[in-house]
Amino acid sequence: MMMKMLAEGGLPAVMDSLRQADEDNPNGYFEIEASKSLKDGEKKWLYDAQGKVVKVISYLLEFLPDDLSYDIIFMEREISEVLASQRKMLQRRNEVSALSDAEMEAQFREHLRAVKYWSARKPNMRILFVKYSEMVKAPAKLCGSIAEFLELPMDLEAMQSVPSQSLYRNRS
Repeated sequence: MMMKMLAEGGLPAVMDSLRQADEDNPNGYFEIEASKSLKDGEKKWLYDAQGKVVKVISYLLEFLPDDLSYDIIFMEREISEVLASQRKMLQRRNEVSALSDAEMEAQFREHLRAVKYWSARKPNMRILFVKYSEMVKAPAKLCGSIAEFLELPMDLEAMQSVPSQSLYRNRS
């Protein structure tokens, strides 16, 4: 959702369209496959992405090069909603998680704690935390905050049109 909002707001997005929209994400994924190779040291593509928006999952933030600066919009979603969404996705794919929901929740909570602690100490990273549920409920207020954080002119009306109550399917 956030990547689409930023693109609608007028920012160039880095994506490869390899992963197409599907039942789990009808608006598409706005991803670049190369981001998954950050942990393997493949970072050259990031230097070409400066000034653009890139989706990087929280598990890969620690692999971002230290010689670049980042304005990170960190989407926060209730863990129960994330787990429900993952469970539905796995069911559609006829896959089974090796971890119980309780184990997954404990790992996810620890991961988020570690990422917040680590990122707060990175002088090359500025982070704006945005609650997913609040963005869906009141996008006008939060879109203005995003534009202020990024210090860029943005099409706030176009951004506000992206969050959809109908796509907020796994609520806690």
